Amino acid sequence: MANSHEAVAEQFDDMPQQIEASTLGMWTFLATEILFFGALFLAYIVYRHTYAQAFALAGRHTLILYGTINTALLLTSSFTMSLAIHSAQEGKNKPLLGFLLLTIFLGCGFLLVKGLEYHEDVHEHLFPGAHFTRELPAPGQIFWVLYWVMTGVHSIHLAAGIGLLAVIVWMAWRRRFSSYYHNPVLISGLYWHFVDVIWVWLYALLYLINRH
Repeated sequence: MANSHEAVAEQFDDMPQQIEASTLGMWTFLATEILFFGALFLAYIVYRHTYAQAFALAGRHTLILYGTINTALLLTSSFTMSLAIHSAQEGKNKPLLGFLLLTIFLGCGFLLVKGLEYHEDVHEHLFPGAHFTRELPAPGQIFWVLYWVMTGVHSIHLAAGIGLLAVIVWMAWRRRFSSYYHNPVLISGLYWHFVDVIWVWLYALLYLINRH
């Protein structure tokens, strides 16, 4: 387990100061990510307002079953991540490892389901370009451009989160955390929850609006 001397970096006076600084740093990073995704959401809103009917028709071609399964997977992963954070705060290393591994498993499940969904989308010619389906009006391609960009960027962020949690698992396996020092778990949890929240918005915008 990390002791008080090893856990506090030399530039900080104590652990509360270190936690406050690292948390502020992560929120600053997430603010830049919000600006990035915000630009994509704004583009979606503008084009949806401009081509309302085409977007409504295009949105009905998204595979809501896959989207719903992935939403359930990510919401569950947020719960297991919260349990991992609680275990770290309690200094319980074995449950921490278990919940982290379960969170990673759910994240990998999301990417697997998303890959299957992408395969179906390509099979149905819902990939913008020369072979785009003729069942939709031309502006419908704009919807699918945004769909691929937004879900693709989200999937990259999720993959990065899985990699981050893999590092945290390694640290937990080395028993680097205790009830005194568990800041990396907290910071990783913030990032993971952010990725999950972004997906909830994507699910609502891409799968649910004007479904019927």
